[in-house]
Amino acid sequence: MRIAIGRVGRPHGIDGSFFVEQPSEDKHWWKTGARFLAGGAPVEVVAHRTSSGRPVIKVEPPVARGALIEVERADLPETGEDEYYAFELVGLQVVEETGRSLGTVESVTSGVANDVLELDSGVLLPMVEDCIRVVDVAGGRIEVAAGFAG
Repeated sequence: MRIAIGRVGRPHGIDGSFFVEQPSEDKHWWKTGARFLAGGAPVEVVAHRTSSGRPVIKVEPPVARGALIEVERADLPETGEDEYYAFELVGLQVVEETGRSLGTVESVTSGVANDVLELDSGVLLPMVEDCIRVVDVAGGRIEVAAGFAG
């Protein structure tokens, strides 16, 4: 299973460097020597810097703008107790503490103040402690406080 960690963005300078769009927050991917897939092909970061707080990298071999940057699931660091990756939430059933089913997680999007769970039922739930009570990735279920789904 491959996990997206960014996308090749617009060029930065004339040496083949580019901005990384939607970059993973794990900065080790954007350091010289890091290896991952870009457009499905293996590449290595040969230069890195930041510009306006965003990662700018150069990879060898060069890749096309818009190419998806991915890693194998096995290459991601292990999560700690009560930690999970956002992609692991997609497909989980969401229920209120009362037992009422709210739907299935379709995506996790970044909001201004916090991430948001988007359910197949159209319900949007904030990823905040007051709302999310239990995340059980292994059990395929998220329990949320009553009143957030309307």
